[in-house]
Amino acid sequence: MSRGTSFRSCSLRWVVVLILLVGVRSQLTTDFYSTSCPGLLSVVRKEVQNAIKAETRMAASLLRLHFHDCFVNGCDGSVLLDGSGGEKFAFPNLNSARGFEVMDAIKTAVESSCSGVVSCADILAIAARDSVLLSGGPTWKVLLGRRDGLVANKTGANNGLPSPFDSLDTIISKFAAVGLSVTDVVALSGGHTIGLARCATFSNRLFNFSVTTGSDPTLEATMTLDLQSLCPVNGDGNKTTALDRNSTDLFDNHYFKNLLVDKGLLSSDQVLFSGDNSTASPTTKSLAQSYVSNSSLFFTDFANSMIKMGNISPLTGSNGEIRKNCRVVNSS
Repeated sequence: MSRGTSFRSCSLRWVVVLILLVGVRSQLTTDFYSTSCPGLLSVVRKEVQNAIKAETRMAASLLRLHFHDCFVNGCDGSVLLDGSGGEKFAFPNLNSARGFEVMDAIKTAVESSCSGVVSCADILAIAARDSVLLSGGPTWKVLLGRRDGLVANKTGANNGLPSPFDSLDTIISKFAAVGLSVTDVVALSGGHTIGLARCATFSNRLFNFSVTTGSDPTLEATMTLDLQSLCPVNGDGNKTTALDRNSTDLFDNHYFKNLLVDKGLLSSDQVLFSGDNSTASPTTKSLAQSYVSNSSLFFTDFANSMIKMGNISPLTGSNGEIRKNCRVVNSS
């Protein structure tokens, strides 16, 4: 082998090593801020505790923000960006997404501890985990190292976020588009064990449901009457009621128990058990039943699905930025 060939071979090996090192470095890790912001988890936990103490519903709101962030452009904090063309103004989020002021407060506290180090995307991922835990649910180690996106995607939010009006196949396809499975669909739907929903998201089930029936036959009769009283025809679509009837603020498997007796509030909830024409209906029904009988299984699957969801297309390395203010990109 000539000296030139040997040199090129050695150089190529170093390039391969560097690529591998960069690839490893770009992956999310649980200890990403262990030296750059060692008190991060405690700071976020304290702020989330304060927020939930002030308003119990905020736990569900922060969890939902993380979900809606990750499904659009990946988990990059783009849902937090202000602006009329942003994701906040997409149909699934308009008059619905909330918790932005809490995120501002958490970001301010984190910046006071370690300025310019932690992304808004990572703060949101931690806040979502803490919201579940503080509501009685499972915990998990949050993978960290995301960077913040530079643009929001209103169109992506309108088209990619699962809707309460979607068929089961459509919901499954939207999850599959971001690398999530049918098990993830059912497990993450269990996040509706906390929080509220607006009349506008389920009133279609209450009146003129079909040619042959006034209300959705998969909605329990007494619950239907209660909801018709709360959400009359031409009433205020922004009125709210509990997603998990009789277990509003506790993160548990009661949501799935409701499905077994036709008390799922949203059509997209009840379809997991009652089914539609989807070939996946037997699978989602079986999963819902298993979570009723085994809350530990639900907790395990939910935590695993949250980790998977949190790993959707993160920006790492030199991509994106560390926003100073979660509402706006940094000035150049």
